[in-house]
Amino acid sequence: MPVPSPQRRTAFAVGCTAHIVQDGLSTAINVLLPILAQTFGLSYAQVGLLRGIKSLTQALFEVNSGWLAERAGEARLIAIGLALSGVGYAALSIAPGVIAIALCLAVVGVGTALHHAPSSALIVAAYSEQGRSGALGLYNASGDFGKLAFTGGVSLATGAGLAWQGISLIYGIGVLLTAAALMLVTRTLRAQRTEAQNVAAQEDSVKGWGILNWRAFAALLAVTGVDTIMQSAVLLFVAFLMLAKGLPLYIATAATVVLLAGGVFGKAGCGYLAERLGVRRAFMLIQALTALGLVAIVFAPNWLALALLLPLGAVTQGSSSVTYGFATDLIHPAKMARGYALLYASGAFAAAGGPFVFGMIADRFGIETAIYGIAACAVLAALPIFLLPVRRSPA
Repeated sequence: MPVPSPQRRTAFAVGCTAHIVQDGLSTAINVLLPILAQTFGLSYAQVGLLRGIKSLTQALFEVNSGWLAERAGEARLIAIGLALSGVGYAALSIAPGVIAIALCLAVVGVGTALHHAPSSALIVAAYSEQGRSGALGLYNASGDFGKLAFTGGVSLATGAGLAWQGISLIYGIGVLLTAAALMLVTRTLRAQRTEAQNVAAQEDSVKGWGILNWRAFAALLAVTGVDTIMQSAVLLFVAFLMLAKGLPLYIATAATVVLLAGGVFGKAGCGYLAERLGVRRAFMLIQALTALGLVAIVFAPNWLALALLLPLGAVTQGSSSVTYGFATDLIHPAKMARGYALLYASGAFAAAGGPFVFGMIADRFGIETAIYGIAACAVLAALPIFLLPVRRSPA
């Protein structure tokens, strides 16, 4: 049964709003952590552990977010997730020490876990196959806009002299207001959700996670997992590398923003590259350029290292547009929320361990050595790509 246009637009707006805010909040942590490290005297490993705590709680709850969405409704779960993230950020503004910071980031992790799978499933359910790819593409791009806006906001506010406590409180209150607004707006989607549940009941013959090809899906999890380890570590430690090169804090934190800006262009460009070269060759080229770029910013003088961040961001962040495109081919439409939940959770689990491991390497051998290790990880991410089947053009 086709979804009426007003409800389709509402579903799309809800999904994109959640993606903008939640991806923005999640990525802004990478800009706040260098500030917190200077404030509380944290080591690289402690910084990685704090980032890992957020990612681990996100992964644990993201596994079940698809199941929760099927019972509570995607729209309601999205609003709850936003509220939790807002509470975490607001509480962070009064955190007196490392343990309190860890608890606040754990709450944020739970909140950010409740949007990827429900939002993706909400949009997939609202659009026919003809318009679905375009809607999902815009949805993915909205997350990049959120990353830029929220990290850029932190960097600009820091440069203007605003304390990190004030930044965190402003973000927390703003997100809580957004959650309240979405809770009101999503009432119009509940009738749609009831119809969707009836359809799902008729298709209950699809059991489990709804994965159509477990071998190919396992390969996809391996590729995205290693790639996510590399991406999360780059976004976290590039600011620390810039600090080690002698740049001031406000420029070092802006380095993360520049990486994300490159990612906006990279996701479109890397997707086009995959169409021209094929997924395997395109992904290998992207990972090779990522590794070379990471080594280059260590050796390059400061001005050149800053200039290289934009193209480095393009290949570092753009690789996901090549790999995540396989997901819809490997998941049954009736279980889309569960399949996406499993995919995103695997990435979150990978992001939980990567920053901590590279943080320990940085503490023991220096931040430059950690960057070399991240470059090696980029090369390793290319190996499982050969286990993925060649993607066929849609009929």
